[in-house]
Amino acid sequence: MLTNLTNVTNTTNVTNVTNVTNITNPTNVTNTTNETNVTTITDMTNIEIQKIIPHRYPFLLVDRILEVTPGERAVGIKNVTINEPFFQGHFPGNPIMPGVLIVEAMAQVAGVAGLLAPENKGKLGLFAGIEKMKFKKQVTPGDILVMEAVFLAMKMGVWRVKVSAKVDNKIAAEGEIRVVIVDNRQTDSSV
Repeated sequence: MLTNLTNVTNTTNVTNVTNVTNITNPTNVTNTTNETNVTTITDMTNIEIQKIIPHRYPFLLVDRILEVTPGERAVGIKNVTINEPFFQGHFPGNPIMPGVLIVEAMAQVAGVAGLLAPENKGKLGLFAGIEKMKFKKQVTPGDILVMEAVFLAMKMGVWRVKVSAKVDNKIAAEGEIRVVIVDNRQTDSSV
């Protein structure tokens, strides 16, 4: 369980991942790009992920974050099951996870890393582009999709993020996405 990150500082070396608990208030997460000491959060549950990104079932495509360094990198998983709504029509008798949803799942992993950066608290990450995306392996029910997002650079307010998705340690999809962080104009969903 992740708890309040208010007192987290640069104490964790990249090679030594520390288990930080409760992500409900990540106001003082320290992001130290290009330094050897960074804060890394491990083992975020689905419920904790929903406190960071606005996606909800059936469009929340990340079940767990294994490791995240705010504003830099994240690794997450999606347990692909036959109960996914998209398998009803894609394709009956031969269920294959749509490539566009694999890209969305990778983007959600990137969103967790980007929105955990203190300057992005309460904001929203949006696609600005998809480039060099290649699909190399079909993703089917029973697969565990392991996704990684690495922030490469920002230019004119748009992040370039390298993303990959693997099944059984084999690349299923990889490429780059562009992400822009905007203010979240959330409306009351109970209306």
